[in-house]
Amino acid sequence: MTLFEGLDPEGLYAGRIEGPEGPLVVRWTGGVLSDVTCRAVPTMRDLLEREDVADWLRAARGREVAEPEVLLAPCDLQAVKACGVTFARSMIERVIEERAGGDSAAAEAVRARIADAVGQRLRDLVPGSEKAAQAKAALQAEGLWSQYLEVGIGPDAEVFTKCPPMAAVGSGAEVGIHPASDWNNPEPEIVLAVDSRGVPRGATLGNDVNLRDVEGRSALLLGKAKDNNASAAIGPMVRLFDEGFGMEDVRRAEIVLRVEGADGFVLTGRSSMSEISRDPEDLVAQAIGPHHQYPDGLMLYLGTLFSPVEDRDAPGQGFTHKPGDRVEIAAEGLGRLVNTVGPATECPPWTLGAGGLMRNLAGRGLL
Repeated sequence: MTLFEGLDPEGLYAGRIEGPEGPLVVRWTGGVLSDVTCRAVPTMRDLLEREDVADWLRAARGREVAEPEVLLAPCDLQAVKACGVTFARSMIERVIEERAGGDSAAAEAVRARIADAVGQRLRDLVPGSEKAAQAKAALQAEGLWSQYLEVGIGPDAEVFTKCPPMAAVGSGAEVGIHPASDWNNPEPEIVLAVDSRGVPRGATLGNDVNLRDVEGRSALLLGKAKDNNASAAIGPMVRLFDEGFGMEDVRRAEIVLRVEGADGFVLTGRSSMSEISRDPEDLVAQAIGPHHQYPDGLMLYLGTLFSPVEDRDAPGQGFTHKPGDRVEIAAEGLGRLVNTVGPATECPPWTLGAGGLMRNLAGRGLL
């Protein structure tokens, strides 16, 4: 089983690997991995900024390279942003976390009390619509309104910074959980690669690791809950949009999750993009536009339907990660993102930032 399993031989993919000289921009198509790094395209940012990105990548001569054991995240200078509460089912779980105050033991009782009542009236609402506003008023009257419902069905999406540029890890790497967390889970998502003009140029997979207890205590702790060492995984590669793959494929994507623990525990789940409450292009427009520019483009996590409630240990405790968990996120045409869970404090530290990358590329004569 390789890191490239599940990629479409007819598809066009771009990503990054670590070479002896430094990070390389690579192409995968037809089962062949090639280094296409050059002065025209020294970074993924430069590749995705090309208006002829797919044509250029197909025509690039490249140098065939061996498949590595670990991939770098298929982004470098881009901002890494994420959208939250974009699915009704996961929105309800965020409300439960809030009402439980981040206490996993209290979550089951809260879930039994409000999940059905809230869920049935919200699943088919269009965010920002008149019916959504009516539902908001009704829930407020019942004392059930929440900040998560506001971004779930209100006019404004939740868009936050997942990690700084260069901090994401790729497939085959360790993914980090803050050691202060006792209730956490993977979040399998589609990630769009968006250029500085706000045009989605391709898609890949992501794990928006979530600390349910930390965010449940206070939404103002979102930064601590989401942005830690190795807590953003993206990969394996960006599948570029072309005549064979586009936004409609993203809208139809079925994302499959499997977690295998060293203790023998197995968790499976799915996230169907057909159930997303906000269209991916609307999420892009809420992230980048006249109100906010990204000169180097951005990677945008689109949110997840998945919120595990299965008990791993004691009844009513729900699921939480343990060190050594193997997390596999897969989708047809996008391949597999595979990571092993460990404490963020014990994962390899993030050492190469944008400045280091620029110095490396300059030393190689690529700038």
